Amino acid sequence: MAERNDRREEGFAEVNGVRLHYVRQGSGPLALLLHGFPECWYSWRHQLPFLAERFNAVAPDMRGYNLSEKPRGVSSYFMEKLVGDVQGLIEFFGEKKAVVIAHDWGGVIAWDLAAFHPELVERLVILNAPHPLAYLRELRRNPRQKRSSWYIFMFQLPFFPEWYMRRGDFRMLDRVYSGWVLRKDTFSAEDIRRYKEAMGQPGCLTAAIHYYRGLFRNPGRFRRLKEYPRIRVPTRIIWAENDRALTNELTHDLEPYFDVPPQVRYIPRCSHWVQQEQPERVNRLLEEFLF
Repeated sequence: MAERNDRREEGFAEVNGVRLHYVRQGSGPLALLLHGFPECWYSWRHQLPFLAERFNAVAPDMRGYNLSEKPRGVSSYFMEKLVGDVQGLIEFFGEKKAVVIAHDWGGVIAWDLAAFHPELVERLVILNAPHPLAYLRELRRNPRQKRSSWYIFMFQLPFFPEWYMRRGDFRMLDRVYSGWVLRKDTFSAEDIRRYKEAMGQPGCLTAAIHYYRGLFRNPGRFRRLKEYPRIRVPTRIIWAENDRALTNELTHDLEPYFDVPPQVRYIPRCSHWVQQEQPERVNRLLEEFLF
């Protein structure tokens, strides 16, 4: 094990043809923390120092976000490219595999990594990100999930989503962060400012929305879903029960998608922003599974 280092550091990794910004803390086995939309590495601010007790904890800005490179075009955000970035990060930090902890869109990417490259994943922790096949299942049979997914279809439009998100100094971010949480002290004014600054980086907003556009425009995505392997790595799902975008039914009947059923742990009275709204509870669940 490498010499312990508790100091938070920032850097850039050239991987998979892009330059990714990251923040890291600690030493030991690699733990990658993958953020979602519309966030950046900062969403893991409560987990980095905790995980640094045992791990080299690395929270990248995913491609297109904040200080990471923002390649043009929807195809730059196809799933194969996003998974390739995570593969590249594992190699960049000199490891053959990593613990992967992921939320929201980071979780979508982590599911694919674990499914198609299980040799790279030591353990998998997913926070409020549905297994892709469970998501498709619920879109077909669950009217509440269909209604909650309206924004995915809106994001397929040209230009309008960017305008909608940016208007009123990113008023939408105030609404989805401060308006969604049950614990009203979750986000300070400084936290919101940092997220607005990150999303306001040139090209970031379009890049972030391209993640959603890529779901529909990548013909390889549908082939991957038809051939989706069962998850073979040890998996824990941490699920906030009051998620406005994702229904709790997404965590039900998961056995067909796994060799060994995942451990599902629910956090009541908590919104989609689970690791920020209930950091102590999330950290305890990470400790229980990883330490």
